[in-house]
Amino acid sequence: MAEERLWAPWRLDYIRGPGPEECIFCRAMSGSGGDDEANLVVHRGRRCFLLLNAFPYTSGHVMIAPFEHVPSIEALDPPALTELMTLSQRALAALRESYRPQGFNLGINQGKVAGAGIEDHVHLHVVPRWGGDTNFMTAVGDARVLPQTLEDSWAELRERFAQTQG
Repeated sequence: MAEERLWAPWRLDYIRGPGPEECIFCRAMSGSGGDDEANLVVHRGRRCFLLLNAFPYTSGHVMIAPFEHVPSIEALDPPALTELMTLSQRALAALRESYRPQGFNLGINQGKVAGAGIEDHVHLHVVPRWGGDTNFMTAVGDARVLPQTLEDSWAELRERFAQTQG
């Protein structure tokens, strides 16, 4: 029987490469290095913003981060914490409309041992899920299978997010 393989060579840079020299959230928030589309920023609020994950688990995987560079939700003031959660509600609505997922994972990983890839800038992951999706491909094959490009995801979610209440 022939062995099947899914190749994802773009991930090797992320796996082997050094961490970013500057905070990816601060860079995206400030707009350095390009505009919102280039930085995958879908929406900017008053205290927080929403952006696509450049190394997503599934199509539509977004992150919500405060403008303030802090490592924990404990350091956020009540208005920033409220906006973080309000944007998560709007993200769910936009993702549900665009991708029709059967469920979601929402999570904040605080600290390296908890799985935080970026430890110093707290952020909330919102990951759409479907029955039988390929979420565990990474664990067994170091690959993800995504049916949509980041550019197409950005355009669709930006439009849908603008249609949500807020």
